[in-house]
Amino acid sequence: MPHVEVAYARPDKQEIVPVTVPEGTTALEAVKLSGIVGIFPEVDPDAIDMGIFGKVIKDPAAHELREGDRVELYRPLKIDPKQARLNRAKKKG
Repeated sequence: MPHVEVAYARPDKQEIVPVTVPEGTTALEAVKLSGIVGIFPEVDPDAIDMGIFGKVIKDPAAHELREGDRVELYRPLKIDPKQARLNRAKKKG
């Protein structure tokens, strides 16, 4: 049975939850098994973007995990990165 981690972070709180999952468990299933929604109720496993070690997974419901994988849950961006750069450039003037 593979050991994996599920990670989520807010500016005020981070959590990495270790989970032992059956062989063939997908990223989405591991997130649900981890109970991380109990810690961060705003997380919707069916809608949130996720990745493994910083690499985005296109289909978490089909991505099978391997021993040692860390599933990371990504918060939606508040502002488009290009817009943020533009705003910073304008401030510097």
